Amino acid sequence: MGLFALLRRRPHERPAFHLYGAAVAAARDPVLFARLGVPDTLDGRFDLVGLHVALLIRRLRRDADPRGVALAQAVFDAFFADMDVTLRELGVGDLSVGRRVRQMWEAFHGRARAYESALDAGDRDSLALALARNVWRGEPPPGAGALLAGAAFAQGAALDGQGLESLLAGEAAFVPASALLAPAALETAAVETAAGGTGRPGEASPHAA
Repeated sequence: MGLFALLRRRPHERPAFHLYGAAVAAARDPVLFARLGVPDTLDGRFDLVGLHVALLIRRLRRDADPRGVALAQAVFDAFFADMDVTLRELGVGDLSVGRRVRQMWEAFHGRARAYESALDAGDRDSLALALARNVWRGEPPPGAGALLAGAAFAQGAALDGQGLESLLAGEAAFVPASALLAPAALETAAVETAAGGTGRPGEASPHAA
């Protein structure tokens, strides 16, 4: 029985990897790099993946069902399992991988807290500043930080509108960047942010603030 216990998957592991894969696919949308000038570097890609994972984890953690928190932790675990593999594939030695992953964890934790605080407060300006500081290291192209912040609010609202059962099945529908950055989508996100409110995920007319 001990061997079978070792081989048994942890709760939510499989759907979490599917959700993480969806976040990565959304973060790698070429529109984000071409239109917003996000650096197509290891750091730039890490920051975009981190933003999308943070939005997904926030959605799950805010769910009234305790399975949401457990699934959020599994997504986090999937993220850093992938970072470990990525570093090894890049040739980082075994003795350095742990330290590098720890540094990435600390970076993600700080970013996720800043993003969540701005999202919860409905503060687009604070989110734009945080994204400018992290994604472009303080030097974004004109207007890029505000555009990405608007897209993040819209993406968060879209995730809030997705039921937990679908997420538990590993299904997450991220909105394509081309749609998020369309003027109509950004205007809608701005209106919802200004309206405020404390809607929970899965409720009617959800929004990110």
